Amino acid sequence: MGLEQLSQRYADHNRSERGAGFVFARPERETLFRRYVGGPGRRVLDLGCRDGALTQAYAEGNDVVGVDADREALAEAARLGIETHWADLDQPLELSDESFDVVVAGELLEHLRDPWRLVAEVRRVLRPGGTFVASVPNAYRLKGRLLFLFGRPPENDLTHLQMFSGADVRALLAGFEQPQLHFVAGRLVPLHPRLFANDIVFAGRKPR
Repeated sequence: MGLEQLSQRYADHNRSERGAGFVFARPERETLFRRYVGGPGRRVLDLGCRDGALTQAYAEGNDVVGVDADREALAEAARLGIETHWADLDQPLELSDESFDVVVAGELLEHLRDPWRLVAEVRRVLRPGGTFVASVPNAYRLKGRLLFLFGRPPENDLTHLQMFSGADVRALLAGFEQPQLHFVAGRLVPLHPRLFANDIVFAGRKPR
């Protein structure tokens, strides 16, 4: 699929399924992403930034570069005053080695054909000691398991190409130091995070 087709696919998807300014699990994710991004004065790469709805939580005082396949959404993100790049994130990043303090990938990896390749690119563009912070749906939550048990797909989003458990996330963070996982979004999360959380926010540091 070419970049123009990909852009149109996600523009249609974002309009019909989410709408402008939508942020899944906004309170928890904004708090955690803001904490891990830190600042001011950080150079931040925001992969899959869409229209900047989450980006604005950590953009102030930082130098942010947003990348997304949805060109319409990127035009909205640019209004935050950030630099934007239109790209297919299943392809290598056209960015210099060790050029960012933080890389963000919120609700992105599940959309990629090869998320492992993107994580390798994240390691490449991060400076030593830099932070990778991301989030993915918790595909193995109880609701998904029950749907699968009754012969129904655990995911109804056709743009999702991958499913992640907590163990999968830890594997993605191999090679990063101080890995952190947060199971969020769900009223019953305190009872059993892995079964009841709808989302996993995670972070790690590139070794110095």
